[in-house]
Amino acid sequence: GIALITGISWYISGSGLVSALSFFISVLVIACPCALGLATPTSIMVGTGKGAENGILIKSGEALETTYKIKTVVFDKTGTITVGKPVLTDFKVYGNHDENELLQLAASVENHSEHPLAEAIVKGAKDKNIELKKYDKFRALPGYGIRATIDGKEIQIGNKKLMDNKKIDIAISDKDYDVLSNQGKTPMYMSIDNELVGLIAVADVIKPTSKEAIDKLHKLGVKAIMLTGDNTKTAESIGKQLGVTEIKGDLMPQEKLDSIKALRTTYNKVAMVGDGINDAPALAASTVGIAMGGAGTDTALETADVALMGDDLQKLPFIVRLSRQTLKVIKQNITFSLGIKLLALLLVIPGWL
Repeated sequence: GIALITGISWYISGSGLVSALSFFISVLVIACPCALGLATPTSIMVGTGKGAENGILIKSGEALETTYKIKTVVFDKTGTITVGKPVLTDFKVYGNHDENELLQLAASVENHSEHPLAEAIVKGAKDKNIELKKYDKFRALPGYGIRATIDGKEIQIGNKKLMDNKKIDIAISDKDYDVLSNQGKTPMYMSIDNELVGLIAVADVIKPTSKEAIDKLHKLGVKAIMLTGDNTKTAESIGKQLGVTEIKGDLMPQEKLDSIKALRTTYNKVAMVGDGINDAPALAASTVGIAMGGAGTDTALETADVALMGDDLQKLPFIVRLSRQTLKVIKQNITFSLGIKLLALLLVIPGWL
């Protein structure tokens, strides 16, 4: 419409048909939306490319565009903030039992579990040259622990919720549990035929880059929160070292999911960083799900919007900066393209000079 008005106006003003057509075509070219159409996808393409160069797989342009609005990042603990390869540190035995025999049963039960804590127990037994037994029945209990039958004995290894579920008295281990937790270790209860027989503790070291990455997020104005299935005292001990003040422990997968939904109500835009199967629902419910690609499970990687190719949390503040820079360039591109069009229109429409 503007092109027609421009052409007719120039023709009526006596400039001639050639000049009128020239201005008519000029307005059509200037008003072409190509610049606006390319402003966003070109920037997104470059942004995702820069991410890939730095070991970050961004699965969609929406994820890159949304990340710049993130003011809260929620972390899982084991395998995300920590190395995820804990080692067996303590085995407290209760009652008339032999430690090596209990360790043999515990390792035999945990041998087919994919959880990092299970691997620590199995490795601890193998380091002592303890031969493992075959189990008759095995059941993984997400958010609780595991249950198996060996030589007719029902063996359970897991958290307090698992013991409470079977109404197993754990009072004798309370003091040991508090001491181990305050040392930053993860204690697990072990029962045989509904009787507490031991307390197994493993320790997982913090990744060298976790503290620096979280400090950088804080400088970018991003709040860090920890949600973990590990016990609260251990999580608080880890969080204290990292400067993370908001921590929730002893969470089941559903509780992690509910926590993410609650945080989205409070903070609106929330990113979740995790690596395990238990983290998948929370990753899906977050505004931007970020999976650790180094030791992360296929389920977590498939669910997440962004995958970090490696275990380096330093990539997190880089993603935030990359997203903010990408959106800045998009806005610049749109501003420049609109500005040039408006300026050119002013120059070709008679009477606006």
